[in-house]
Amino acid sequence: MQTPTISLLIPTCNAGKRWAEVIDAINKQSVQQIRKIIIDSASTDDTPALAAENGFEVINISRKEFNHGATRQLLADLAKTDIIIFLTQDAIPADELAFKNIIEVFNDANTGMAYGRQLPHQNAGHLETHARLFNYPAAPAVRSLSEREELGFKACFCSNSFAAYRYNALQHVGGFPSASIMGEDTLVAAKMLLAGYKVAYAANACVHHSHSYTFAEEYRRYFDTRVFHEQNKWLIENFGKPTGEGLRFVKSEIKYVLNNAPLTLFRSIGSLFAKWVGYKVGKYYTILPKKVLKYMSMHVGYWK
Repeated sequence: MQTPTISLLIPTCNAGKRWAEVIDAINKQSVQQIRKIIIDSASTDDTPALAAENGFEVINISRKEFNHGATRQLLADLAKTDIIIFLTQDAIPADELAFKNIIEVFNDANTGMAYGRQLPHQNAGHLETHARLFNYPAAPAVRSLSEREELGFKACFCSNSFAAYRYNALQHVGGFPSASIMGEDTLVAAKMLLAGYKVAYAANACVHHSHSYTFAEEYRRYFDTRVFHEQNKWLIENFGKPTGEGLRFVKSEIKYVLNNAPLTLFRSIGSLFAKWVGYKVGKYYTILPKKVLKYMSMHVGYWK
């Protein structure tokens, strides 16, 4: 069997202090025969220079040109390797086997994509920690369309913060969307399932990746999430509403907080309320003025 060609692809913009940690962890990976490319959106720090020093090809674009789907598709088309690995600039491979373990799932010829496990960063707060434990459990999984009835919307859950794709499968389902506000990974996962591919969760391929959001940021994230759902109603038609999984998350977070950090209960309630309001308001994005949309949204550049 011929050894597959591999590439590592990262969109960057002012990656900051963690960038050196990310690159150091990449350099320690057991798999080193990898083409490495970043597309940088006009960083004003040393992000592209540090990447170039460590063997990355650097492609420069303006910030106005960046789009979650289109930029990743451009990276994929530049690489055109058998397997493409996507990482975000703040996701730090947890050990030297992260790339090896996510690549191995493609030994199954029917696997179209895979995503790895996200662990909280060191010193992450309780809410960020719970979110990672809830969405990225210790048990691996391989999903096909037959699990749709059991898993519902969760069947197409994935994350490009650390994910890998079979390039031919990505092309077969039309690649990443060029006009989606977010969720380019979810759209591809859903299309792959509908096309007969498998989606794998490689729980032994781990990165450290988490965020501490303010209430306003939580609101904006979930406003954008509702915009995404409204723009892609075919997802709900094929996989069901995401509200059941959302309710399960709420119950899980409250239980986790009460058991591990009861003093953060009010912060948890505030965070959950901000998410709920953002998601509800996002339904009406089509009647809101562009100025208001830019204020409501985390992805300001989308509303050009």
